Amino acid sequence: MLMRLIPHPLLSLTLVLVWIGLVNTFTLGNLVLGTAFGLVIPMLTAAYWPNRPAIAHPLKIAEYILIVLWDIMVANVQVALIILFKRESAIRSQWILVSLELTSAEAITVLAGTITMTPGTVSATLAADGSAILVHCLHTGAPDGVRDEIKSRYERRLLDIFP
Repeated sequence: MLMRLIPHPLLSLTLVLVWIGLVNTFTLGNLVLGTAFGLVIPMLTAAYWPNRPAIAHPLKIAEYILIVLWDIMVANVQVALIILFKRESAIRSQWILVSLELTSAEAITVLAGTITMTPGTVSATLAADGSAILVHCLHTGAPDGVRDEIKSRYERRLLDIFP
């Protein structure tokens, strides 16, 4: 019965939080309306998510988000320093192929989005079989280091979240 009422608990919670963030005012009315959205939208769309991914450790999502936010802040400063102080001839852009252990389409999508949201890197393409992702890095002298950092900071955590 509870799964019919709340078929996607994380989506429901996300919708409530996004609604409160969008209206930018926390009132009882906004909370009730956000909760209504959080209950109705997942019920209406549940049929379109028959094979939704299992999430093994929901609390690790918070850890992942904090790490990504930190990395975005650090990368913003690094990119600003590159743009402001490096000569164009000194910038070493690289294409980096990152082989993937992830198999879930949702996990690969989160990884690609994370790479793209982090300033200085862009996920350019995914291999047809999902075994690797091509990443463009604005500046690096060590492409293997960038690949290893993506695998250790992001992919390893996503493997814990999406088993």
